[in-house]
Amino acid sequence: MPLTHFDTKGDAHMVDVSDKPVTSRVATAEAHIRMAQATFDIIADGRAKKGDVLGVARLAGIMGAKKTPDLIPLCHPLPVTKVAVELTLDPDLPGVQIEATVKTTGQTGVEMEALTAASTAALTVYDMSKAVDKAMEIGGLRVTLKDGGKSGRYEA
Repeated sequence: MPLTHFDTKGDAHMVDVSDKPVTSRVATAEAHIRMAQATFDIIADGRAKKGDVLGVARLAGIMGAKKTPDLIPLCHPLPVTKVAVELTLDPDLPGVQIEATVKTTGQTGVEMEALTAASTAALTVYDMSKAVDKAMEIGGLRVTLKDGGKSGRYEA
């Protein structure tokens, strides 16, 4: 299957979705941020100097989903109907597991919005905690669910 964001000459272009039907679509993405135990303890205990790390990261993830077409050049602006970002402390990392779910009713999917939400949330955890731990590691960013549209359902 050819890459859809390139024309016959190989030039990047925005995909024409005008003939696609409007359908309900959903996508979920995940990421994690690994950190030192001391950093994990500061976040878990609510002692971060910048405030509620997980709460601010949740809001940043929601904002990131809504700003996706401003950041990713060929993404369509979509009527995002729901964004949910869950951040879960994971002592086994130690760190934070992030899951972002985005919904729309439109002509193209919301995988990029879910990925942007998860990564923006992870970057915000880093930003709010970097004063005590510059070695934090963000990883595992991937789509775990996509449903709706012509290509149907995908689950990782």
